[in-house]
Order: sequence, then C-alpha cells, then structure tokens
Amino acid sequence: MSNEAESKRPADVAEAVEHYIATTIPVRVDVDMKQAVLNLAEAERILKEAESIALGPCGCRKEKGNCDRPLDVCLTLDEDSDHAIETWEGFRHVTADEALAALRTSHEAGLVHLAYRKPGQESTVFCSCCSCCCWFLNTLKRYDYHDAIVESSHVAEQDIDRCVACGTCVERCPFDAWTAAENGDKPSLNAAKCFGCGVCVSTCPTGAISFMARAATA
Repeated sequence: MSNEAESKRPADVAEAVEHYIATTIPVRVDVDMKQAVLNLAEAERILKEAESIALGPCGCRKEKGNCDRPLDVCLTLDEDSDHAIETWEGFRHVTADEALAALRTSHEAGLVHLAYRKPGQESTVFCSCCSCCCWFLNTLKRYDYHDAIVESSHVAEQDIDRCVACGTCVERCPFDAWTAAENGDKPSLNAAKCFGCGVCVSTCPTGAISFMARAATA
C-alpha cells in the first residue's frame, strides 16, 4: 500500500488491519461468506433446530468493557459447539431453553444478532453485539458497509397512524435509522440505514413498527 493510501485509511481500520494474517487463496477458488443480521425469530428458529449448542462470553465486550450489557451471548451450534468448548475459554454446552433465554435477554438489552452465513448453509456461529464494543458492528454503522458485506432478510416498516411519538425506537435503534422529530412530532425511519435487527419492532408499545421483506423495498 502506498504512503498516500495509508494516510487516508481511518485510524481504527488501520489498527485492525495490522493484526490480520495474509492467506494465499488458490486461483479459481471463491470465498463467499457474508455477515448476516438475524432478527429474533430467525435466531430462535436456528437454535431450536440445532442438535447441540455451546454458549460463551462475547470476546469483544469482555476485552473492551465499554458497556454493562450481557456478556454470555456468543452461540455456536452442532460441530462448531464442540470446537468452541475445546478452543475458547468460558464456553460450555447448554440446553436449547438455556440458549433461547440468553438470546432473548440479549435482544431485550438492545443487542444485534450477527452471524456468518455461507450460501445455501445455515449459520452455526453467531453473537449478540453492541457498537460500543464490537469493532465490526461499529465500523458497519460508521461507514455504512451493509450493501457490500452484510445481508438481512427484513427491514422495519412504520404505521404512522399507530405511532404515539414515545421515542422508544429512536433510543433503541443500534444503527440510528430512526430520527426524532421536533416539537414532539412522530419519528421518521430511514429504511436505507435499517439492518432489520428488530430491536425496535419488539419494543414498540403500540405495535406501530413491523417487518417487511427486504426484497419488497427494492
């Protein structure tokens, strides 16, 4: 990389890149994997279908310590669950009910369920993240990379007639997709910034926010 390009790279990105290890990929071999934002229902379904589950601490939140949100939120499934227990400190096998309880606690705390997903395959590793500790989520939010590296199945939709302008959606949204209106008017949604995590959908007191399939917004 040239000195000029190096000087233009954001400092936090530069720091992270310095820790990467280069790997040679054979010619004509494609690596196709995306980070997916799961809503609560999607994450629950994946857990219910898993044969084995391991639960452990979020490495980002444990290291950074920038918030007091739940720590035991990282989930690995099936073959990856055994690998996690053997490799990562604090991971242990849990029942489906225990995993679902941890998932719902993290959702209530406003965390975003992020998973790696290969085409045609189910996610087997996902965590519940906050932008104050998770480098990936923070970068995703700051630089709006979602079109390139993130997929999600749904986007929020507002029923303006049912909205009472309580501001819960504005306070809860991890991506700043909701904007508070002046003079007590109703907040507005910027669907382009919505990643479909569902934190606003599940906590709107009047049911004024629902999901719609992302394809329908194209």
